[in-house]
Amino acid sequence: MSPRLRNGTRQAATVITVVADVMAGIIGLWILMYLLDANRTNSLVNFVQDTARWLAGWSHDLFTFDEAWARVVAGYGLAAVVYLFVGHAVAGRLRR
Repeated sequence: MSPRLRNGTRQAATVITVVADVMAGIIGLWILMYLLDANRTNSLVNFVQDTARWLAGWSHDLFTFDEAWARVVAGYGLAAVVYLFVGHAVAGRLRR
């Protein structure tokens, strides 16, 4: 592999890692805001909630725990872990 191609692949891996980390960070921030009972009328809280719901749409309400906080932590937490795992796995593969 040429040095130029190798450098581009490393840059792509870095971008993938950063995107995965930001996605997981937004979801984690929403979990924290939910657990701390953040003011839902605040525009920042609304933005984070909407973005996290969009990112975790596939895992939102996947679990049916009795407690709402447990559903939020499990559903959104699963999405965050999957984004981190997949993003870092793909980036690691590109760096080889």
